[in-house]
Amino acid sequence: MDPAYISAFAALGGSAVGALASFTTTWLTLISQERANRSARAITRRENLYGEFIDEGAKLYTHALVSGLDDASKFVHLYALASKLRLFASAEVLATVEELMVRIIETYESPQKDFHSAIRGRDPRDMDILRAFSEACRRELDL
Repeated sequence: MDPAYISAFAALGGSAVGALASFTTTWLTLISQERANRSARAITRRENLYGEFIDEGAKLYTHALVSGLDDASKFVHLYALASKLRLFASAEVLATVEELMVRIIETYESPQKDFHSAIRGRDPRDMDILRAFSEACRRELDL
């Protein structure tokens, strides 16, 4: 075989290997970027859902401190959020969701509906019923 052919085939082979390496590197980079983007979107979606649950829980708890439950449909959004959380949240977060919902219902059922007398003499940490939920969410998002 002519040495010129050997040199040409070696050059073509080297180009092919270089192109394949470049293609493989680009493909692997895109896959890892997509995985990172998907993970970031999932975390953002969780953060938004956790925040929405906190907003709704705080609103219902405050309402429960000053008035009775005149319309059970007030719980629809909270129950919908809790069901969405069940799709992906950890067992720890779901346990705090259940505790919060029970505590809101108990507050609605309590006979004392004056906000000032309801908070008088209570430990402020006891009034923050969303704290356990928030801390559980933070631990889950830090993983």
